[in-house]
Amino acid sequence: MQAAVIEGAASAGAKLVVMDNLYMHGPINGRRITEDLPHAATTRKGSVRAQMTKDLVAAHEAGKVRVAVGRTSDYFGPRGLLSAMGERVFYPALAGKKAQVIGNPDQPHTYSYLPDIARGLAVLGERTEADGNARHLPNVPTITTRQFIEHVYAAAGTEPGILTMPRWMVSIVGLFNGDVREMKEMLYEFEEPFVVDATRFDTAFGNPATPLDEAIDTTVAWFRANPKRAK
Repeated sequence: MQAAVIEGAASAGAKLVVMDNLYMHGPINGRRITEDLPHAATTRKGSVRAQMTKDLVAAHEAGKVRVAVGRTSDYFGPRGLLSAMGERVFYPALAGKKAQVIGNPDQPHTYSYLPDIARGLAVLGERTEADGNARHLPNVPTITTRQFIEHVYAAAGTEPGILTMPRWMVSIVGLFNGDVREMKEMLYEFEEPFVVDATRFDTAFGNPATPLDEAIDTTVAWFRANPKRAK
């Protein structure tokens, strides 16, 4: 798919702005995540992401297409159903039930607000100095997953509760659920500090990140206006 997009952008003479994740770094052992960390992925998905990055850089350096890359952590926000901080957190919060999380909720974890991601990508598209580079997009302040969920429940007006899914449970559930099975190799992101540094973007372009409580209030309002439908 990426190869086709590169060809399409090149043939149209368009600049290619790519939203990427952080899988290519692999386990970071609690280090602050900067753009300079090596691509040392040990997972299947991480290895694919590392190769995709190489292909983008090669296309840019060959003069085939102008490329700018914005990397983001786990997202949340309106329409953000399938993320770690998506429907398994916001719908239970509105219903006064327990949120479902994987890993250790007491580790600091950076989360990215979808409208901030969109604004950041637009900036990368407009600024020529972003060409040929990867930058971490602005994020809301990093707190623990538990603290994040407490903010969600406060906005929803309910008492917070968390149902954690440790690694052994992910392994068992993954035997029957393909989505959960695919999460297993990425669990390290939720078992250790996962703090994303966006200083490079902030220094060059400013920080358009939305305040945390405003972002959560807007997201809760969207989930409330779009109740979960029975499957």
